[in-house]
Amino acid sequence: MSLLLDAARVAAGTNILLLLVLLGVWGRTYREVKAPLTLGSMVFAVFLLAENVVALWFYSTAPALPGFAVEVMMALQVLETVGIGALTYVTWQ
Repeated sequence: MSLLLDAARVAAGTNILLLLVLLGVWGRTYREVKAPLTLGSMVFAVFLLAENVVALWFYSTAPALPGFAVEVMMALQVLETVGIGALTYVTWQ
């Protein structure tokens, strides 16, 4: 069970770092272009960042959870990491 929580913590931490990179790139782009889509992307990233900060806090302080709940939460966190990673890669290009 600890391994699953560790994987979820790593995924949430990775998401936080990737979202901070995206916010930096999008912030720089918004200052130059002032595009509403870029601003919308930044707002979305802020909410997703908040979700990941709360998730990381939860994984670090939560009492023992039923195994199935941890597996589902960890799977969602890892899928989110893959999605944010792809978005970061495409944005960086």
